[in-house]
Amino acid sequence: MGEANGGETKMTSSKTTPAQIRERGIEALAKTLGPVGMARFLQQFEMGRGDYTRGREEWLKGLTVDQVVGEIKRRRADRDL
Repeated sequence: MGEANGGETKMTSSKTTPAQIRERGIEALAKTLGPVGMARFLQQFEMGRGDYTRGREEWLKGLTVDQVVGEIKRRRADRDL
């Protein structure tokens, strides 16, 4: 699947499938970060769904910047109680 490189295997991307690259990437993450670190890393890259821009326009429709900032401050204050 790859070329020998000082005891490590180097993949040649032109001959590998996306599934093979993904598998090797997960193996490398697990080896380097351990299983918990790998899971935490992968959780950072969750794929979203829908149209964020359209949804944001609907959520913020009719609100001013000052209103949005005020709501953020209120929620932070409530959280810090």
